[in-house]
Amino acid sequence: MSNVERFNPHVADARWQNIWEECSSFVADDNSSKPRAYVLEMFPYPSGRIHIGHVRNYTMGDVLARYKRMTGHEVLHPMGWDAFGMPAENAAMEQNVHPGGWTRDNIANMKAQLKRLGFAIDWTRELATCEPEYYGHEQALFLKLYAAGLVYRKESAVNWDPVDMTVLANEQVIDGKGWRSGAPVERRKLSQWFLKITDFADELLIGLGTLDKWPDKVRLMQENWIGKSQGLKCTFRFPGGTDGIDVFTTRPDTMFGASFVAIAADHPVAQKLAANAPDLQAFVEECRKGGTTAADIETAEKRGFNTGLTVEHPLDASWHLPVYVANFVLMDYGTGAVFGCPAHDQRDLDFARKYHLAVTRVVADGDLTDSAFDGDVAFTGPGTIVNSHWMNGMTI
Repeated sequence: MSNVERFNPHVADARWQNIWEECSSFVADDNSSKPRAYVLEMFPYPSGRIHIGHVRNYTMGDVLARYKRMTGHEVLHPMGWDAFGMPAENAAMEQNVHPGGWTRDNIANMKAQLKRLGFAIDWTRELATCEPEYYGHEQALFLKLYAAGLVYRKESAVNWDPVDMTVLANEQVIDGKGWRSGAPVERRKLSQWFLKITDFADELLIGLGTLDKWPDKVRLMQENWIGKSQGLKCTFRFPGGTDGIDVFTTRPDTMFGASFVAIAADHPVAQKLAANAPDLQAFVEECRKGGTTAADIETAEKRGFNTGLTVEHPLDASWHLPVYVANFVLMDYGTGAVFGCPAHDQRDLDFARKYHLAVTRVVADGDLTDSAFDGDVAFTGPGTIVNSHWMNGMTI
């Protein structure tokens, strides 16, 4: 029986990887006449070590890149490094090293590890977001957008980590705490730069409708991100005066079911009142400790502070509604104020039941048309408008 040499992957892999590099096997040819394919996975953060998540992610991209190459395409499959961030700064402070050196050493380590896996990557196109050759293009693009009036600055609520002293993305807030420090996250207003995507909202929404091969849940997420709302703005005036609270609503059909007006903690009226009311100021500070995402707001306990103010209903000046500061109203959405129609909005119903406010049915639920609304589940379905004076008989 003859001796058969045992396969040694360390030797074989290294040999073939050297051959691929010498032959520039995965370098994309800009002058190729083949149909082109571009395969790009998200850039990894250069932590210094790859893990199984990296292997999974870049293996999927590698399979696609190799498939396209085998079907006659000229493939561009590059790699880059998402090299800005708090971890580099924290590591630099902890280890008393320069973040630039720390980051570039990590890139070198991870590049060697990824190369050893044999991915079909065009390393001649490698980039790192911390290098001037890269972010210079971002700065130039920003200046062009600014010159075109597509960039503006305003104050907006952010997730603020009081320990790391930095803004956190929604994904970095875990159970209301910073993902690194563990400190309770605060909602704070900071001056920020914004891209004026609202100028293109209609075009983007129309474009989403053409993506028939995208999953419905992904298209819905994109639609929510674009965030266009159709609605009406009206004013609930203070009794006997000309001033009032502007409210934006997507459900003007339910106005006769209103039982309260709620304003954000950062609303000018709330801020003016809080200046001379310590209890209200304390409530405002509590509101700022909540999350800024829609999910955070929907799942949080609905809490309010009765300001003692009342406002006139826009359609009936003799009808006065109480004004609350509420933790579920955001200053960045609409006017920072809403009217509550508890019978037909679950959030409003939870709030009304908690603070013993009126709940009036204004949309018929089948044969149920009486004004009294029982139960703790709002009716949000279609129906005929009832108990609404001149709107009775209309559909929503």
